[in-house]
Amino acid sequence: MSDSSEWVAVALLGRTRGIRGELSALVLSDGPARYETLKRVELFTRDGDPLGGFQVESVRFHDAKAIFKFEGVDSINDAEELQGAEVRVPLSERKRLEPGEYFQSDLVGCEVVDRATGKPLGRVTSWMDGGGAGLLEVEGGLLLPFAKSICVSIDVNARRIDVDLPEGLRELNLR
Repeated sequence: MSDSSEWVAVALLGRTRGIRGELSALVLSDGPARYETLKRVELFTRDGDPLGGFQVESVRFHDAKAIFKFEGVDSINDAEELQGAEVRVPLSERKRLEPGEYFQSDLVGCEVVDRATGKPLGRVTSWMDGGGAGLLEVEGGLLLPFAKSICVSIDVNARRIDVDLPEGLRELNLR
């Protein structure tokens, strides 16, 4: 088994469903087509510890959640052991993005720099869904809308995001 950093999460397993070992899952990638092609996945705990490789028997959708069935997981007891696990695929199987699109996980860890002053504001610590654009959480509690007018230059390879801060944004975050 490889290092957990060589994998990307595509779903988070939730509760068991039915008596045949199925698990509901929160999807972390594009809709059903992405999941129809899954054959073999790796499961990891939330702490990144490997649980092993699993053959995907089927994936179907119900009420906007994926329902996973893995080979060899045939009972509620079997499925309960996998609750909370991340379903991951190799980074090489990650979806290709259009120019100007970014994976949220690639933004985390990038240094945010105020373009007007050249001063670093901190590193992105997480992504928050905040309505339309989403929010980048930066060290120290600064929340930045992920909008082109604010995040004016993004270089995930250099791990840097240059921003034009609207007047008052920093002060708004200090409340």
